[in-house]
Amino acid sequence: MPQIETRVVLPKEAAKCEELLKALEEIKVPYIKTDSVEEYKNSDSPEFETIFVIADFQDPIFNDLHKADCRVLGPPIVLHCARKGEPLPFSCRPLYCASMLNLVLCFTGFRKKEELVKLVTLAHHMGGIIRRDFNSKVTHLVANSTQGGKFRAAVSLGTPIMKADWIYKAWEKRNDIDFCAAAEEFRKEFKVPPFQDCMLSFLGFSDEEKKSMEEMTEMQGGQHLPVGDERCTHLIVEENTVKDLPFEPSQNLYVVKQEWFWGSIQMDAKAGESMYLFEKLDSPELKTSVSQLSLSTPNSNRKKRRLRETLAQLTREADMSPFPPRKRPSAEHSLSMGSLLDISNTPESGITNGETPKSCAKPSKNSTPFLPKQSARWQVAKELYQTESNYVDILTTIIQVFQVPLEKEGQLGGPILAPEEIKTIFGSIPDILDVHTKIKEDLEDLMINWTESESIGDVILKYSKDLLKTYPPFVNFFEMSKEMITKCEKQKPRFHAFLKINQAKPECGRQSLAELLIRPVQRLPSVALLLNDIKKHTAEDNPDKATLERAIESLKEVMTHINEDKRKTEAQRQIFDVVYEVDGCPANLLSSHRSLIQRLETVALGDDLCDRGEQVTLFLFNDCLEIARKRHKVIGGFKSPHGHTRPPACLKHIILMPLSQIKKVLDIRETEECHKAFALVVRPPTEQSNLLFSFQITTEEPPKENWLKMLCRHVANTICKADAEDLIYATDPDSIEVSTKDVDSTLSRASRAIKKTSKKVTRAFSFSKTPKRALRRALMAHSSVDGRTFFPASENYLGGRVASTSSLAGIHSPSLINLPSVFEKRSHTLSRSTTHLI
Repeated sequence: MPQIETRVVLPKEAAKCEELLKALEEIKVPYIKTDSVEEYKNSDSPEFETIFVIADFQDPIFNDLHKADCRVLGPPIVLHCARKGEPLPFSCRPLYCASMLNLVLCFTGFRKKEELVKLVTLAHHMGGIIRRDFNSKVTHLVANSTQGGKFRAAVSLGTPIMKADWIYKAWEKRNDIDFCAAAEEFRKEFKVPPFQDCMLSFLGFSDEEKKSMEEMTEMQGGQHLPVGDERCTHLIVEENTVKDLPFEPSQNLYVVKQEWFWGSIQMDAKAGESMYLFEKLDSPELKTSVSQLSLSTPNSNRKKRRLRETLAQLTREADMSPFPPRKRPSAEHSLSMGSLLDISNTPESGITNGETPKSCAKPSKNSTPFLPKQSARWQVAKELYQTESNYVDILTTIIQVFQVPLEKEGQLGGPILAPEEIKTIFGSIPDILDVHTKIKEDLEDLMINWTESESIGDVILKYSKDLLKTYPPFVNFFEMSKEMITKCEKQKPRFHAFLKINQAKPECGRQSLAELLIRPVQRLPSVALLLNDIKKHTAEDNPDKATLERAIESLKEVMTHINEDKRKTEAQRQIFDVVYEVDGCPANLLSSHRSLIQRLETVALGDDLCDRGEQVTLFLFNDCLEIARKRHKVIGGFKSPHGHTRPPACLKHIILMPLSQIKKVLDIRETEECHKAFALVVRPPTEQSNLLFSFQITTEEPPKENWLKMLCRHVANTICKADAEDLIYATDPDSIEVSTKDVDSTLSRASRAIKKTSKKVTRAFSFSKTPKRALRRALMAHSSVDGRTFFPASENYLGGRVASTSSLAGIHSPSLINLPSVFEKRSHTLSRSTTHLI
């Protein structure tokens, strides 16, 4: 048989596209340029398979070719094939682009046939596949209504539900070869919100709760109306406070529990109402036994009718429900009145239905209460066991109710939180649970086989190393964990809804996630107190007496190590915050032995570090002083590998000064023209003379006196000097020509001048701008209360040079850290453009 050759016919505009011609040459397909397609349209040659490439599917030529059942392609699909190195696709329908290639679409809720035909045609032109019936192979449901079996099935399977505008907007981008309609960012713009076409009213909520839920309704595409409005489609009821409805609801009104509201937000799609219908129960006992998430329904004709209508879809939805059935609270491990830190309404330790984490607590070996004992030692030991059992149950609840559902793959609506956010919130909770599960089991064996000589201290000593290993990682970052919960709850409505749903479960004992997560911080001190009580009721000749003392000491060592580790971690975190806040901050600021002492906001009173009147921030560390000025223009921000964006640096690094280079601290006296001012006399190792840096404190805290004493104390520690007060000298502002009167006006004039000109300026970065006579007066001034002078009266000044402060003060100490290279330049000058404030 003769081989059939493919040829491409390019009529009109398509023949003029150079990019299209080049693409056809790359895939080695012959083409024919023509102004008329008549001779090729009806050609039935056995030697050629003719493909027409039409630049515009609205052109009359396209309609003629389509009616003649010709193969028609658009330029974008040809360019797409050339880029992929693939042959031209065979399609029985006209194919313009690959924007929806391999997407399977299903439609629901469209009443107008013309609109549906148009949408289907556009989807076909972009490579989409259309299915009449919804099944698991459908990738997107295009919905014009939130009712019906297709919509419910799509919700249960987690299939994206899109508006019709999604197809229209994708068609507008048909000429973009790189565009894909299934892209996450593009698809989010056109998803059907949970409360589309819904009119919600709220009954039984506080004003604050109602306002918050109304705002959330608008964010999720719905509207809210007053209770009783006939246009209302859903009445959301707070089932714990509302016993009877104030009116008889119509058949078109869904009366649902608040869990329907939060569940819809969490799933990012409207949940099935029949699962959450509000019904008045005749018996209080029956009401408490019916789970809010149970799929079984009361004997209601309305519920039965609705259930029959969507039985198949609800069955699938039930199988894939993101909310596990609730478990009943257990009184087996009720907490005694003597408990210190654990919640009184504790969760059941049994495993809930659904997926169970590997580290969950095992069921109790002892199914019957312990036999009553008379000794006080036994009573306190029993309380230790009960609180340990309660604590294990709390940790299990945190993991089962919160962590496992968040980590579960295939969540309806996609992941609620990113993996790094989940890790930040829960940290080492599973490891802590593993250790305390073992402690609980050992205590349980001890209580079952109780004798007065049983050693409780050995149980604690056995796991002291494990406690030391597992607790610091959690306690160190506990504040960060709380901050992450607060941040995600504000920024992610689905997480807020997730917390609302799960925190209302009886397992949580009416505790929020943040309140449950504080238990590990409280547990070890509680155990130490209980061990002390056991020791008090232990006879002196009991072998466990000494063991208990060692166990208590081991716990104290663990807690001391945790506190010290937390302090170091917090100190390192503060340094990292400074590095991120200050643009150009030297990397050598990061050091394991360094800690941040105090931050001070000031205004520069001299021109040596920066322009007079600029806002300057001083970061006092235990061995150095970081000086940074405010940036007037912030550019960009720091983006971590996980995608979190840090706020852009708002400060610009000026100098990192070792405290050993501060020779004197000048306390400038208060006058009418000078308030809250101080100065530093600095001698860098590369300078021949002293430098004077003056500042005005702009905040109320800390007071100037406290700041100067703190600064001098750390300077004295750095240079190994006993008396820090000797470093402080009082002086008059006139003696060093310092004034705070015109700071604001000077700053304003400088800002205006910078905006008017873009000319580069060169300024000396030395002490030459301060008159030598002013420095000479400052160094010679009587400064302290006891009348001490700065330098001996016999000090000589040769050649107009000011003597070094270190020599005059009798201090000879090597510098621990050198100042940045700004002091080491030969010319001691710094070229700066008008953008130096940026």
